[in-house]
Amino acid sequence: MSEQTLSAPLWRLLQAASQVVAAVRAGQSATQAMPKVEAGLRAGAQSLAFHALRQLGRAEALRQQLARRAPPPAADALLCTALALCWREAGAPFEAFTLVDQAVEAAKRGPARAQANFINACLRRFLRERDALVAATDGDPVAAWNHPKWWIAQLRQDHPQQWQRILEADNARAPMTLRVNVRQTSRDAYLQTLHDQGLAATAVGEHGVILGQPRNVHEIPGFDRGQVSVQDAAAQLAAPLLLHELRNPGRPLRILDACAAPGGKTAHLLELADAEVTALDISPERCERIGETLARLQLQAHVLAADAGDPAQWWDGQPFDAILLDAPCSASGIVRRHPDVRWLRRPSDISQLAATQARLLAILWPLLAPGGRLLYCTCSVFKAEGQAQVETFLAHNTAALLRPAPGQLLPSPGGNDNALRDNPEGDHDGFYYALLENAV
Repeated sequence: MSEQTLSAPLWRLLQAASQVVAAVRAGQSATQAMPKVEAGLRAGAQSLAFHALRQLGRAEALRQQLARRAPPPAADALLCTALALCWREAGAPFEAFTLVDQAVEAAKRGPARAQANFINACLRRFLRERDALVAATDGDPVAAWNHPKWWIAQLRQDHPQQWQRILEADNARAPMTLRVNVRQTSRDAYLQTLHDQGLAATAVGEHGVILGQPRNVHEIPGFDRGQVSVQDAAAQLAAPLLLHELRNPGRPLRILDACAAPGGKTAHLLELADAEVTALDISPERCERIGETLARLQLQAHVLAADAGDPAQWWDGQPFDAILLDAPCSASGIVRRHPDVRWLRRPSDISQLAATQARLLAILWPLLAPGGRLLYCTCSVFKAEGQAQVETFLAHNTAALLRPAPGQLLPSPGGNDNALRDNPEGDHDGFYYALLENAV
């Protein structure tokens, strides 16, 4: 974003962005907070809010240097948003003095008006003493890595060789990745369409395309006609993994997508196979999103608002040939797309989510036909939600065979020069995949 491309006065965007930051600090997700922003401000406010959330650890440390006692929440959120946007000159979206001037204007015109002079004093002092203040916060790991201390410690324990790379990837902006609907066109043909329209793009995985620049989905060629969907390269591995070499029962495959919303993986399964897919989600509202996704792609599934952990509500007693369990998780692998996640999670969440994952595995496994396969996946980089979860399951289920799958995919920014052996897809989110076969 630049001053030339602003959709509204910068002070209004700063007000809106700081409201999102304040909501996240109060425990609300950015996804919940953004609809409360005026529609005309939403795109610009999200860009600024996400930038601020990626630098919030440093901003909070700097605010503590400037004022040991925090001002009221609205003023503190505005001050920290401004600090996050200007503390580092490289990559700052605006010139520092412009940002400070507009942050003070935002304070004067909003709920932080009583603290406008305080915010002005703090930001002016920061500009005068920038180098010393930044140096004073360099030793704080939360400031240095912009993640909670417990999160950093967990990554160091789980991935002692890669934890820094993971954190760096988390703080980078994710690209816009598309999945080509092979029922309508090929990936190569779609790349040619983009090229013909002057849009830069590169191939990723079997069916993916990474756009050179993000675009509004309705401006993407073929999106409204169902030719493509937005889906990260790591998430695009799920459907091919589950379907690869799956035993042919001589009829359409019966597949369960147990935690299906918003429907991306459900749709991918239907794009690749003639199958009867049951798509579950516990939320009726989220089920509506599944329906909208499938309708745009001209696909059909049996969509049910039901708890996957209570099959008595929805199962007809006929075993499934394949089950996709994209289990509820910490979302620690998609932080680059959802920078609020790191500030919303608590250490106790991981054990609670792991218990839910174990319960779903135990409940859904008996619904699988002999020779059928269950793909367990999470968009997490924590071992408790991936490797440890599957090792425990295998220890208690001797009929379950572990088939080849990527295992732990770590988030990777840009190219893949230093890729891990099982991390081959380049620019992608963090995911864990385990493919389990019922050998009964």
